[in-house]
Amino acid sequence: MLATYKYPEFAYRQSDEQRSGTVKRHPLVIIGGGPIGLTAALDSAARGIPAVVLDDNNTVSIGSRAVCYAKRPLEVWDRLGVADRMVAKGVSWKVGKVFFRDQLAYSFDLLPEDGHKMPAMINLQQYYLEEYMVEACDASELVDLRWKHKLISITQHDDHAVLTIETPDGIFQMEAEWVIACDGANSDTRRMVGGEFTGQFFQDRFLIADVVMKDASFPTERWFWFDPPFHRGQSVLLHKQSDNVWRIDFQLGWDADPDEAKKPENVIPRIQAMLGKDVEFELEWVSVYQFACRRIAQFRHGRVLFAGDAAHQVSPFGARGANTGVQDIDNLIWKLALVRSGQADASLIDTYHEERAFAADDNLLNSTRSTDFITPKSATSRVLRDAVLELAETEPFARSLVNSGRLSTPTPYVGSSLNSADASDFAGAMRPGTNCADAPVRDGAGNEGWLLAHLGQGFTLMCFGPAPVDRFPVGGVEVKVLRVGVDVADAQGLIAKRYDGQPGTVYLIRPDQHVAARWRSFDAEAVQAALQRCLGH
Repeated sequence: MLATYKYPEFAYRQSDEQRSGTVKRHPLVIIGGGPIGLTAALDSAARGIPAVVLDDNNTVSIGSRAVCYAKRPLEVWDRLGVADRMVAKGVSWKVGKVFFRDQLAYSFDLLPEDGHKMPAMINLQQYYLEEYMVEACDASELVDLRWKHKLISITQHDDHAVLTIETPDGIFQMEAEWVIACDGANSDTRRMVGGEFTGQFFQDRFLIADVVMKDASFPTERWFWFDPPFHRGQSVLLHKQSDNVWRIDFQLGWDADPDEAKKPENVIPRIQAMLGKDVEFELEWVSVYQFACRRIAQFRHGRVLFAGDAAHQVSPFGARGANTGVQDIDNLIWKLALVRSGQADASLIDTYHEERAFAADDNLLNSTRSTDFITPKSATSRVLRDAVLELAETEPFARSLVNSGRLSTPTPYVGSSLNSADASDFAGAMRPGTNCADAPVRDGAGNEGWLLAHLGQGFTLMCFGPAPVDRFPVGGVEVKVLRVGVDVADAQGLIAKRYDGQPGTVYLIRPDQHVAARWRSFDAEAVQAALQRCLGH
């Protein structure tokens, strides 16, 4: 039990198909009711796909676990209708500080510009995040949450998979056109289909201590210490969460005994050394972890698709775990919906691996570099690292070399087969494969809003100025036309600035709000070809 949170207990229910003994085929079955599985369920429902979620537990995550959520996943959750509650409960922040010994080495700002609906980061205990999404799933007629349902085997066929499920009432079978495995780093589903992880475990251990401090003097910032006076030779990370809970990560070293390190009589002196013996606090939750940087070879195994920690693992420094998993789902579900409806070629599903394996490799590279900087592997490496930290206090060039965990940002799909050839005369970063930047807008009635909400979750043709078409159907796919300056006003000129939106400029936006193509003028044949490419034709 936690002092600041009471765990809900979700009811187990026997399904009609188990009761009747009828084997039913479902469009989509999701394994795992954590943040990634629940995101998949909500996105599937938003796109009209009924989803069954199976979880072998009947509550939310134990302990705060993932706590940092970045702007892009918040934008995805905003599209799904759950972000406002998360932001309201969470602690928003954008400033980080890095200390070397007892001196500030430098600070950074994750979002130095205004004009974004979502904050750069929020800190929120994972159990709150899951609770809010469970409630949203329960409110949807297209999501069937099944607690105390454990997958024990899976058999695949050309057009479906057969799942054997264990429940308190016994074992039964169900079928699924598609399965999304979101059952974590120790995924049983991955083992069942023979999906292997490749990568490395790091020989270091860290202690997580969630501490309740009502009168803490720390600001709402990310603070990271290298070799602080209260924990010599190691590193420490500090984050504020909601309910006056502070997350402290202590590097322990590989030789630490995990069971001994978790005992209160060993944890409390570490915290007192950091805060001072006069500071009052209560231990909320303690855990010791070792981390790895690795991923599955193929994100798709027949009718089974892997997402989140079931597909890839990174170190916790940089908040790339859950944030990356949400973007897996953002990439996958729209493709699944189009293939199921017959509007896209089945090969579109394979671009999920193409794009998200590329993103996973980018995250693994950044995560490994962070780990190597935080935990030098030799005396020479430590000398070089410490020299960089000393220089960072006065020399701007050295600050780019400091790596206390490069914080999560979306990976552009720069080489994706879904991208169309780009014009050479565009300035700015909104090239094909990049997620769309938000900006404030006003609609025709003068109501203030945000660009991403107007892009929605289908294909959109965003035109700067009047457009020669009001709609653009290609086969059975309808492309929405959004005219900047006509349908919505560029309230602060930020759309034009961020998209280099000269008069006549046209963008084709994918259903996951990534740029597919852009042109300096409307060309119906070019738009149609770009859309066909996005559909896998």
